[in-house]
This record gives sequence, structure tokens and C-alpha cells, in this order.
Amino acid sequence: MERSIFCAKLQRLAPALAKPPYPGPLGQKVFEQISAEAWALWLKQQTMLINEYRLNLLEPTARDFLNAEMAKFLFNNDESSKPAGFVEPDKIS
Repeated sequence: MERSIFCAKLQRLAPALAKPPYPGPLGQKVFEQISAEAWALWLKQQTMLINEYRLNLLEPTARDFLNAEMAKFLFNNDESSKPAGFVEPDKIS
């Protein structure tokens, strides 16, 4: 049976993640409060941030940046930062 939770990001009842997607206390918080749909939205946002900022995830500062952006995106219900001049791919003419 699929587990449902009230998602902090989507502000509605939604299917939950099957397991914590991230290690440690932050991963447990995500597991308990974020839906699978909201996590998928974060993964898309994370990919954009990594590509646009050309982040090297071997660097601690890049990982710290992504952790901060994840917390903003998932729990503060505001958008994670986007690079100056960024245009969504589906809006390019």
C-alpha cells in the first residue's frame, strides 16, 4: 500500500517517498514531509543549478550551496535561485 503524507512543498496530501532520498537528518525530514512529486521537482531544479552554475560536486562549497537551495526550495515554499538571465527551456522561441 502506498503511503501518503501532507507535503510541505505542495501543501496537499500526496504519495510519499519510499525511503529517505538523502542521508542524515535532512534526508529524514525530507522523507517525513516531502512527497515524491515535490522531490522530483527538486531533482529537476537541482540539475538546472548544477548545469547553469557549473557546480563541481567534489567541492564542499558546491554541496553546501545545493543543500541550502534544497532547503529553500522544499521547505520555504519559495523558488530556489536561478542564474541571471536564465530562461526555462520550454520558453525559448
